[in-house]
Formats: sequence, C-alpha cells, structure tokens
Amino acid sequence: MRPERPDKIGYLQMVDIFQDLTETEMQEIDRATTVTTCRRGKILYMPEDTGEVLFLLKEGRVQLYRISPDGKKLVIGTVGPGTIFGEMALIGQGMHNTFAEAIEDCVLYVMSREDVERLLMTKPRVALRIFENLGARLREVEERLEEIAFKSIPARLASLLLQLADEMGSDSITGLTHQDLAEQIGTYRETTTQALNTFKAEGLIDIGRKRITILNREGLQRIAEG
Repeated sequence: MRPERPDKIGYLQMVDIFQDLTETEMQEIDRATTVTTCRRGKILYMPEDTGEVLFLLKEGRVQLYRISPDGKKLVIGTVGPGTIFGEMALIGQGMHNTFAEAIEDCVLYVMSREDVERLLMTKPRVALRIFENLGARLREVEERLEEIAFKSIPARLASLLLQLADEMGSDSITGLTHQDLAEQIGTYRETTTQALNTFKAEGLIDIGRKRITILNREGLQRIAEG
C-alpha cells in the first residue's frame, strides 16, 4: 500500500542525503520515488540483472553478498533503515557480482537510473552526500575483507558478536543461525560452531536456539583485538 504523500516527504526529509532541500525540491524527489514492499527472502537484485536503480530502505534490513565459484556465500554488508544501496551501478561499477536480499520484511523507496542522474546533475549537495555514503560503504567493505585476510576466525567471530550486540542494543543476540554467522565472517558453519563452543567453554558466551548471550565482553574484546 502506498503511504500518504506528506508522510513520505516527511520521511525523505529526515534521510541524510536529502537534508536542507527546499519544499519544492522535496516534491520533485517525492515524484521520482516509487514505494514498494517485499517479504523476507526476496532477492532485490542478482548478478544476472541488468536493471539499474537506487534503493532507499525505510523499514527492514537487506544483506549484500557475493557467491564464490565454489558456492560459498560471503556477506559484504548488511544495511538498515535510512540506508541507500544499489549506488555502485550508478557510477559505472555495476551490480554484476552482488546479490541484495531482504533478511526482514522491507519497505523501500526506489529511483530509476534516469531520475538519479537528473538528481545528481541538478542537486550537487545530494550528489556529494551520495558519494560520501558510497565512500563509507567502500571503507566498510575494505575493513571486512581486511579482517578476513589477516584475522583469525576466533578474532573475526568475537568482533562480529560484539558488533551485533551493539547494533541490537543488548548482550543477547537473537535470530541468527551458525550458518548466518559463518557467512558474515567468511568461513564454514562447522568452523563457526567449533569457535562458538570454545567461547562457551571459556565462559565468554552462552548459546541457545538462535540466541547467543555475551557473558564476558572484555574477554571477547581481547580475542577480537588479538
């Protein structure tokens, strides 16, 4: 269902890239964006797709990942409300090797390539913020790849658990399987399960069904920095 237009404009005005635009400019953005909803598990784009659009996530979470030649999934980012994604295609990088999958039910605003190009050419402030957003995303990907390349699996897992706890605002991390965690640190489920069991034996965490409770943050932090 399409939300009321004033509510839509009000939300768009709160998004960083559209801050400080005039009411007339916001009405132009409103006309250029289409609202859509999708269920958890929906693939928003995949390597075979040729469509080029910019997504703005209003509700839910979306996972960006790649599949290696041997079929292993590597998560390169998870985005939440207020985030734009799909911007790589708009600067000529393409989405030929990346999947975007809704991992929760989502509400999104979508802009076509033509509308985005017109926006970038006529609204320099928006263009600058989009490129700043893209730069931050690339730094996050570089940091993730650096961790995979140089950190041990226990260090990567400890760092991920602390990050997830901070994002959820709780020492109890819920809704993730061992496979989900493995994909985010670039390893196999069995290896992740072994590391989790070691953390549990050392009194760092407690493990339940799709639930991990951090018992010793300082201990995990030492491993993450190791």
